[in-house]
Amino acid sequence: MESFSTVIRTASHEQHMAAETSTFMSDLLGGRLGVDAYARYTEQLWFVYEALEAGAGRLASDPVAGPFVRPELLRLPALERDLAHLRGPEWRAGLSALPATRAYADRVRVCAERWPGGYVAHHYTRYLGDLSGGQIIRGRAERTWGFARKGDGVRFYVFDGIGNPAAFKRDYRALLDGIGVDDLEKQRIVAECKRAFALNTAVFRALGQEFPLSA
Repeated sequence: MESFSTVIRTASHEQHMAAETSTFMSDLLGGRLGVDAYARYTEQLWFVYEALEAGAGRLASDPVAGPFVRPELLRLPALERDLAHLRGPEWRAGLSALPATRAYADRVRVCAERWPGGYVAHHYTRYLGDLSGGQIIRGRAERTWGFARKGDGVRFYVFDGIGNPAAFKRDYRALLDGIGVDDLEKQRIVAECKRAFALNTAVFRALGQEFPLSA
């Protein structure tokens, strides 16, 4: 019998690949977009993580979501430091969410407030992605725009409190495998993982419209 973490990974593979291979992300990682596109993407991340982390403290004692709430994962302070570097000290004044980003953040917030299992789905898709593919983005950003290695501008992708990311991801997947919900709830969590990837892809699509490559 497959572990729950394997079921999630397999079931959401198609949506995951659609997000990773979006035109915007391909252009960004390929060095075909300027630093302004990277900064705009970082702004959108702020809205999603603000929704994800605003409810983390309240969920810390929840039997389903609580084990996943780990302080070493929190990204908002690092995001804000990156935005100050990218946009200047008044970065908050110019901060705006794309409609697709607002829909994504709103869904995360609803799950954080009403559905711990759904919160876990969004937690998984974001943080394990940051620890995996996010490291590719960091490396490309450092090389393309000259950020200091693991310095301001890419601190979002630097997990200072996690010494061994591979071991951390194994432990995280073990938490998923042992999650205390029934089979029906697991199916709902898998569906929410798919929805999370689709919401993320919609943000990439909107960013691609905002930063089209010139013909």
